[in-house]
Amino acid sequence: MRIPIISALACFLFIGSVKAQEDLAYQKPSASILALTDYEPAPTVSMDTKKNYMLLSYRSVYKTLDDLNQDEMRLAGLRINPITNISSTVTYSNNLKIRKIKDIKAEPTQVAGLPANPRITYISWSPDDSKIAFTNTTPTGVELWIIDVATATATKLTDANLNANMGVPFTWYKDNKTLLVRMIPANRPALIDSKKDLPKGPIVSVAEGKVSQNRTYQDLLKNKTDEQNFETLVSAELYNVSITGDKKLYKGADIYDNQSISPDGNYIMLTTIKKPFSYIVPLSRFPQAAVVYDLQGKEVKTVNEKPLVEIMPKGFGAVVTGKRSLAWRADQPASLYFVEALDKGDPANKVEYRDELFTWEAPFTAAPVSVAKTKQRYGGVIWGNASTAVLMDSWYDTRNHKTYLINPSAPGSQPQLVFDRNYQDIYSDPGTFETKENEYGRNVLAIEGDNLFLVGKGFTKEGQFPFIDEFNLKNLKTKRLYQSTAKDKMETIYSIEDFKNGVALVQVQSSNEYPNYYFRNYKKKIAPIQITFNKNPFEAIANVHKEVIHYKRADGVDLSGTLYLPAGYDKTKKEKLPLLIWAYPQEFKDKNSAGQSDKNPNEFTFPYYGSFVYWVTKGYAVLDDASFPIIGEGAKEPNDNFIEQLVANGRAAIDAVDKLGYIDRSKVAVGGHSYGAFMTANLLTHSNDYACGIARSGAYNRTLTPFGFQSEQRNYWDVPEIYNTMSPFMNAQKIKKPILLIHGEADNNPGTFTLQTERYFQAIKGLGGQARMVILPKESHGYAAKENILHTLWEQEQFLDKYLKGK
Repeated sequence: MRIPIISALACFLFIGSVKAQEDLAYQKPSASILALTDYEPAPTVSMDTKKNYMLLSYRSVYKTLDDLNQDEMRLAGLRINPITNISSTVTYSNNLKIRKIKDIKAEPTQVAGLPANPRITYISWSPDDSKIAFTNTTPTGVELWIIDVATATATKLTDANLNANMGVPFTWYKDNKTLLVRMIPANRPALIDSKKDLPKGPIVSVAEGKVSQNRTYQDLLKNKTDEQNFETLVSAELYNVSITGDKKLYKGADIYDNQSISPDGNYIMLTTIKKPFSYIVPLSRFPQAAVVYDLQGKEVKTVNEKPLVEIMPKGFGAVVTGKRSLAWRADQPASLYFVEALDKGDPANKVEYRDELFTWEAPFTAAPVSVAKTKQRYGGVIWGNASTAVLMDSWYDTRNHKTYLINPSAPGSQPQLVFDRNYQDIYSDPGTFETKENEYGRNVLAIEGDNLFLVGKGFTKEGQFPFIDEFNLKNLKTKRLYQSTAKDKMETIYSIEDFKNGVALVQVQSSNEYPNYYFRNYKKKIAPIQITFNKNPFEAIANVHKEVIHYKRADGVDLSGTLYLPAGYDKTKKEKLPLLIWAYPQEFKDKNSAGQSDKNPNEFTFPYYGSFVYWVTKGYAVLDDASFPIIGEGAKEPNDNFIEQLVANGRAAIDAVDKLGYIDRSKVAVGGHSYGAFMTANLLTHSNDYACGIARSGAYNRTLTPFGFQSEQRNYWDVPEIYNTMSPFMNAQKIKKPILLIHGEADNNPGTFTLQTERYFQAIKGLGGQARMVILPKESHGYAAKENILHTLWEQEQFLDKYLKGK
């Protein structure tokens, strides 16, 4: 039965009020903030591989509460609409248009034949770019549609019988005429109503003396009824569906987790989920089998069988034993590759090599061939051709990342080390190897003669200057082909489109210039050619002052933040403004990396509910994305002195803006979302630098996440003093400044159960503190419904005006 829409929030008054709850309908923020929330977003751009056409996808800015108020079942880590058979959290487009990229002055062509009131998702170009497939969700289910790109015409291929509960429900065949589609089985049983189905016994779980440290997952199976409903909802039949609409059964009902067609189009690897299911881990850890079939559906080889994984070694470097990362090589017709742990998946084991990379050629009659071993945990491979590939490994404890060149055709040959760096050191980032489409329509290393190519973000001490490098395969040296020199704009290099003539696809923006795409010829010194023309929808804040400020923590660590001042603010008179700080802590293993800045003052100012930027229109100074590094060098872990560093970060930020003369330091508020909410509560608990704080969707009692949280690998029993010291809940008696607690009623993030906010509020209230708790109906970890988002902005505005601006 559909649950009625809740028209009022369960909001709580501050301590001292007569009533405990406030009967409050949805509210909207003031006009200056509301003007920035009501706009038409620019379309999302998707281009074909040849850059001949672009597809423009349009959507609404927000969902509605009615969108969230749909039937939902939470099973094995999934959130499913059992009526429509698609994730209840998916975001839809509502219109599609097509434009030839070279027709710069032409208006986009409206795609004809779209369904009425379309709810479009899972958009996918065919291998030859002549067609575009997408799904449309109706009130009763999911349909498959197709667009002919040349005529910009859409056609429905199936009824509303697709099964998208496990994600993308279709895959293009290489022939560009057929798709492999997951459909609801014709004889699917009815779902069991858990409220009416009486249990036949208790729920029993067993601990058998083996260490099993699992994090606090959400939406797990809880009983036999959940198991049966899960199996019913995710089971599907596979059909071959022609672009003419004809269909033919390929495989019968099973729980298909993944379907993957070989580059030459002759084999299909199907990964299915098996029993037993688990009540303590999500479906990604359920048993699986991977089987390769030919195009007629005949089994060729079972290539992997993975058991249930409830027990894992401790640490972020822990992995499962057996085959993992099993996939088709992009550079070969039909060859799989996979990795196996040589340390039993346990980072605590001391071994010379951690992982081994194998390839396995169809029809898999010969044994897999070892290609390379890695001294650290396997971090990915980019295939190029028979003799060239790029292999990566990394190790979390040291934050080290290595890149190698390997020869896949020379098993046992020594990998050539190319880059060896701290992956948190963004100033030393050499960039990402560029890829291009090969004869199989797969992305492989772009090899031009003896050269590869690197595209880098270009962060430096002086600012951000993206670059393109040529990498020589013989001498392993790089040559700079292009580097942006713009200081008043931000350029992002997306891809190289023409290696011979030197043409790259880039995006250019500034603090008040909306991002748009361009073709830049980096060999010829000519102006880039603009190919999209999105306009700034936020002219109301076009003239606010924006700059990146740099400052130091008391111990010398370099910090930074993006400072906003109201439009027209006179920096010579220096009126004292209230200050809002929005931040999110990040862990580092060295001070050098922690002190580096990835902030660009030329990034477009895009106000959204997840920041304080709106309040620059209300006369506040805003320090957005303020640096809050937590550092643990050598044998020390970052959280060993978390509180001290947290307080020092905040104090340094306030000192820096105060030194500029812009603020009244008695009127400072701090805020954050998720781990930023945890930060906010701790700052109000352990320092007297703030007048108030806003904490959204946080976790406040670390004993409720006993097997690790954020970047903490140690469990509660390893370091109970750290878990307790870091928990605002354990120190609730110390918080004396007002705090606004906001949380989604249906939070789906591991660790940030809504219970965390409810219990923390009760602790503050019971101990005589000042707090207001707002529970947003139907919302997950990130907020989506317009009603809830506008009300969140109103709550924050009222809170700040009362406890900061009016202080």
